[in-house]
Amino acid sequence: MKAIGFDNNKYLEIQSRHIQQRIAQFDNKLYLEMGGKLFDDFHASRVLPGFLPDSKIKMLMQLADQVEIVIVINATDIEKSKVRGDIGITYDADVLRLIDAFRGNGLYVGSVVIAQYSGQATADTFHKRLESLGVKVFLHYPIEGYPSNIPLIVSDEGFGRNEYVETTRPLVVVTAPGPGSGKMATCLSQLYHEYRRGVKAGYAKFETFPIWNLPLKHPVNLAYEAATADLNDVNMIDPFHLEAYNETAVNYNRDVEAFPVLNAIFEKISGTSPYKSPTDMGVNMAGRCIIDDEVCQEASRQEIIRRYFHTMCDLRLGRVEESAVVKLEMLMSRAGVSVDDRPVVAAALRRAEATEMPAAAIELPDGTVITGKTSSLLGASAAALLNALKALGGIDHKILLISPNVIEPIQNLKTHHLGNHNPRLHTDEVLIALSICATLNPVAGQALQQLSKLRDCEAHSTVILSSVDDSTFRKLGVRLTCEPRYQTKKLFHK
Repeated sequence: MKAIGFDNNKYLEIQSRHIQQRIAQFDNKLYLEMGGKLFDDFHASRVLPGFLPDSKIKMLMQLADQVEIVIVINATDIEKSKVRGDIGITYDADVLRLIDAFRGNGLYVGSVVIAQYSGQATADTFHKRLESLGVKVFLHYPIEGYPSNIPLIVSDEGFGRNEYVETTRPLVVVTAPGPGSGKMATCLSQLYHEYRRGVKAGYAKFETFPIWNLPLKHPVNLAYEAATADLNDVNMIDPFHLEAYNETAVNYNRDVEAFPVLNAIFEKISGTSPYKSPTDMGVNMAGRCIIDDEVCQEASRQEIIRRYFHTMCDLRLGRVEESAVVKLEMLMSRAGVSVDDRPVVAAALRRAEATEMPAAAIELPDGTVITGKTSSLLGASAAALLNALKALGGIDHKILLISPNVIEPIQNLKTHHLGNHNPRLHTDEVLIALSICATLNPVAGQALQQLSKLRDCEAHSTVILSSVDDSTFRKLGVRLTCEPRYQTKKLFHK
């Protein structure tokens, strides 16, 4: 069993209490900008072992009778069909997914804001679709010179031109499918309208990382920089917090750079600012719930190595600039780690060298590393998966879980009817075949029962895997990395 470094129950308790205190600080109306992933924060669960991926939602559920959700989407993102890299769906589709997910957890979604709207036809189509589904939609417009042209921003031609989002509950959580959607601008626009209506509403920000009360170079905070290497975010000491309180706090460059302007907007709207620093605006209590710092440090070092491999593969795919890789190399150096600190890497490379074919390795919960090689029947990742299930189930390695008589008809279907050139079975096909065999073969059934034990296991492939294999490992909760190379020299890869 993996060591725990974070007290999730304590987090739920003190985080919800802290937000309630912040609501009371204002006129019983708080706009809470909520960044990061609300339902599936796997980054947090990896660097803070014990943090559950749905912790933020559970925290909001404790405040369900006070919470109203507003989802913001940028009209430009709709027009460009921007896609969420982690789940592979467009931002507009993700808005619908988020609404369903919030409602499924008993949380009230009040409306959707289409930000930066300037007559985009695709935004109009999405607007109509939302309204046909019974979802209220409000339009917010571009403001020339935002965020520096404060006289224009805080005026009838600026925020005043935006449609006022009608809300009914004291805690309005403003979230979005991804960064750059316009969450903060939506919150500030609402403050402008609330003050004009005599409501002294407040604003706060909920970002899990960087953790403000951990040291600047703490591995947890370095792992956040690794996660945002392509955005070039940089952790830094909050100079405003240090000056105001003589207390060191960590924030990131964009919030620190924006604070003077943001503070001026607060003062323009309400006459005074409630905050002396960008750290003041935050409500994150994660740092107070770390119960084993060394466990979290080691988990974060491993995350930095994983991010390095992911970024190397993204560079190979043309998704990031080389500067992102350089930054990851710098962060690994600062964290005192290298790829040699990830055991599955060396094991997979040794197996590939021995077989002169792609190979894969999986590290089991007890630290045992299992490998898989490429064969005429199975890809290396599929072989490693079956070998890991055998090891977890105490099944002799020589036993065939899936008969070639089962595999060959699947290969025939793939190559002769479905147009595939590679006859080897992918991981999802292997699991389906194993499920079929399990109906008659109790040993195959025993192997299938081990699948849940793979969650949080580490894996490495010596080649970039197909999207199918990558998705299967993700669904199983396996933490996969790949060498930044393809099995073949073809230019097109699925």
